[in-house]
Amino acid sequence: MINIRSEKEIGLIRLSGRILAGALRVAELRIAAGMVTGELDEEIAAYIHAKGGKPAFKGYNGYPANSCISIDEQVVHGIPGKRGLKEGEIVSVDVGVLLNGYYSDAARTFRVGAVSVEKEQLMKVTLESLDKGIAAAVDGNRLSDIGHAVQNHVEAAGFSVVRDLVGHGIGEAMHEDPQIPNYGTPGQGPRLKAGMVFAIEPMVNAGGWHVRTLDDQWTVVTTDGRPSAHYEHTVVIRKGAAEILTLE
Repeated sequence: MINIRSEKEIGLIRLSGRILAGALRVAELRIAAGMVTGELDEEIAAYIHAKGGKPAFKGYNGYPANSCISIDEQVVHGIPGKRGLKEGEIVSVDVGVLLNGYYSDAARTFRVGAVSVEKEQLMKVTLESLDKGIAAAVDGNRLSDIGHAVQNHVEAAGFSVVRDLVGHGIGEAMHEDPQIPNYGTPGQGPRLKAGMVFAIEPMVNAGGWHVRTLDDQWTVVTTDGRPSAHYEHTVVIRKGAAEILTLE
C-alpha cells in the first residue's frame, strides 16, 4: 500500500528534510583532501543532533554509522572510518533524519578538488537525471514514468543506471512502498496521487550497471571499478510539479 500523507504529515517530513539539507551543506563545506570520513560522519551527526533530529541510519538494520559515505567506485552504503579523502575523488554522502516520528532521506555527490572530465560529466548527468525523475513524479502519471525518465537521460549520455538498488516510499518508516527503480517502460505500475511521498535516488555508473557488495556486507561497488554518482531528494507528489522536501 502506498500511503497518502496529510498536509500535517508532509509538514513534519519537510521539517526533517530541512535538517537533512543542512547536514549535507555541512558535508559540502567540510569535504576536502585529507578529510577523514569518520570525522565527517561525526560532524554530520553533531549537526543533526544540534537541530533536534536523529541520524536515521545509525543502527538501521545494523548499519554502524550515522551516514553513508561512498567514494569513487563505491555506489552506496560506504561505511565512514579512517579513510582520508584524496584530490580527484568524488564522494557520495547519503543521510537520513528522523524528527517527530517522520523520516527524510537525501544524497549528494561532491568533488574533492579538481576531478576528471568523466567524473564531472557523471555528476552532472546524475543530478540532471534526478531532476528528470522528479519532473515525472506528478499526480496522474504512473510509477514507472519516474524510472523511465531517469534511464533515458542517463543512457543518452553513455552512462548506466544501477538496477539492483531502488528509490522508495518514505514517511513513518525509512523504507515504505513502493520501490522505485531508476529504469523501466513508461506507463506501468500504480498511478501517482497527490500526497504520496517518495525518495527518488538515481545511482549512475560511468561503466556498466552491475554492482557487488563487499565483505563488510554494506558497501556496494561497481563490478568494473568505474566511478559512480548518487543524488537523492525526498519529494511529495502534487497535482502540478512535485515539491522537494529536502531543501534548506
